[in-house]
Amino acid sequence: MTHDSDEFSRQADALIEVGRFIDSKGWVPATSGNFSARLSDGSIAVTVSGRHKGRLQTDDIMRVDAEGHSLDGKKPSAETLLHTALYRRYPDVHAVLHPHSMQATLVARLFGHELVLENYELLKALTGITSHESRIVIPIFANDQNISRLAAIVDDYLDRHNDIHAYVIAGHGFYTWGPSIDDALRHLEALEFLFDCEIRLHGVKFP
Repeated sequence: MTHDSDEFSRQADALIEVGRFIDSKGWVPATSGNFSARLSDGSIAVTVSGRHKGRLQTDDIMRVDAEGHSLDGKKPSAETLLHTALYRRYPDVHAVLHPHSMQATLVARLFGHELVLENYELLKALTGITSHESRIVIPIFANDQNISRLAAIVDDYLDRHNDIHAYVIAGHGFYTWGPSIDDALRHLEALEFLFDCEIRLHGVKFP
């Protein structure tokens, strides 16, 4: 086994584990969501299209190049282009997680074009934030089956604004990322909690 395949296997195992955890929270129903991790050679380990994230096996993780093209003959999700766009923009990002939770779905219905989070202690779970006296904006983009066009819209937003920690796709879920899979998962958990807080503040309650 080569060094590259060792690294791929480790990252695949980590994505499988994170998929089981996220599924246990109900954040990736059916076959929704996708996860990825950047490898040291610039290629990307990513979940294969249409697989249940709570039941991932090694064969459900594939490898794509920096443009999202398959390197092993398997079929990546069309949304892989949203992952590769983030990796191109952020050299320090090595993991991208995309859940499809009820919270993220409701946030888009309630808040229109953006959600503002401020003065929450849990904001300190996000990389680079050191005080609860912080304010972040989570943009909300309209869903689009043309993923190339959606990726371009996200890129244009990021060109015009400061770096962000996540974004929501209306009726679809959200994307967050970090220097490692563990960091991205920490961001995901914190944001799910904060989304829930804002939803409940606006009078929407669910179990």
